[in-house]
Amino acid sequence: MKDIFLGTDSGATTSKTCGIFADGTPVTLNLAQSSTNSQLGTQAVIQGWIAGVEKFLSENNLAWSQVRGVGLAIPGPYDAYGVLGRTANLPASFAGWNFREEYATALAVAAGRSIPLVVGNDGNYGGVAEAASVRGDKKASVIMLAPGSGLGAAYMGPDGLPLEGDFFCGMEAGHMPAPLQLLELPRFTCGCGRDWGCVEAYTTISGLPQYLDLLLPKYPDHELASSPQTPKEKGLTLRGRAQKGDPLALEIFDLQAKALGIHAANLMLTLDAEFVVVGGGLIDPESTTPEFRQRYLGGIRAAAEPWLFPLQREKFQVLPASLGELSQAIGAALVALYSAGK
Repeated sequence: MKDIFLGTDSGATTSKTCGIFADGTPVTLNLAQSSTNSQLGTQAVIQGWIAGVEKFLSENNLAWSQVRGVGLAIPGPYDAYGVLGRTANLPASFAGWNFREEYATALAVAAGRSIPLVVGNDGNYGGVAEAASVRGDKKASVIMLAPGSGLGAAYMGPDGLPLEGDFFCGMEAGHMPAPLQLLELPRFTCGCGRDWGCVEAYTTISGLPQYLDLLLPKYPDHELASSPQTPKEKGLTLRGRAQKGDPLALEIFDLQAKALGIHAANLMLTLDAEFVVVGGGLIDPESTTPEFRQRYLGGIRAAAEPWLFPLQREKFQVLPASLGELSQAIGAALVALYSAGK
C-alpha cells in the first residue's frame, strides 16, 4: 500500500481535504468537503476536520495506516505556531485556540497512532501548490499574488516551503504601501485600518467602490452613474462588464493590473524570484475571456518590467494560477511531505 500525505484546508464555513502520494502527485483532483461548523465552537471544527479526512479516505479506498503526515491550512494571524490569533471570519472566542495541539490529538485518536502535523497560513500553503505546479522539477523561487476580496501573497523558496517569518506574518504583502506617485491615484482606505494606501485597496474587490467614486465622473452617461445599487453591488458587476468591453470597467482593471505589476516588481527586487503566479477571479477561465486574461496578465508584466534589473526582465515569468480551490489543501499536503523529508 502506498504512503500518502493529507491536506486539510479550513475555511470559515467549509473545510476541504485532499491527499498526495509520496512523489507529490495527487491521489485525486476531487476534494472531500465537510462543514467547518465554526458557529458550534472549536470542538465541532476539529470533528469536521476529522470527518473530512475519513470521508476522503473512504472515497478513495485508503486507510489510516497509509497516512504518513497531515498538513492544515487555516487563515491567520497566529499568536504562536499553531495558536490562533483574532481572525476576522471566525468567532472571537477562537482567539488563543491551540488548534494544532487539538487536531494532532484528534488525528492520533482516529488513526490509533501519532501522525506528524504541520500547520500554516492558507494563502502560503496555496502558494506552495501553485509553485510546485509551475516550477516542476526546477529549483526556482515563486511569488504568488492572489487578488480576491483581499490580496493574498506568498513566497516559496527553492525548497518549496513558504516564507512565514519570525512572527508568522511573512508575506502579508497586501498591506505594504502602494507607490502612489507612480499610480497617480489618491490614497484609498483599506479594511486593515492602515491609512498609507495599502496595495490591497488598489488591486482587489475591496477597492472597486473607491475606483468607481474616482472614475465615474469621467463617464457621466454610464449606466452605473444612475444605478440605485450600492457601491459594493456596482463594483461586483465590473468583471462581467469588462468581458463585454465596457470602457469604465477596463480602465479600472487596467489600473489594478498596473498597481499589481509595480507591486510585483517591488517584491522581485526583494526576493528575486523567477516566477510570479497570479491567482484570483480575474484569471478564472470560467468567469473571464481569454482576451481579458491576456490583457490583465500583460498589464501586470508591462508595469513590472521597467523597474527590474536586465536579467530579471529577461528571465522572469508572469503565469496564471491553475489549481483553483485545490491549491490550499494540496499545498498543505505538500508541506507535510516536504517536512517529512527534512
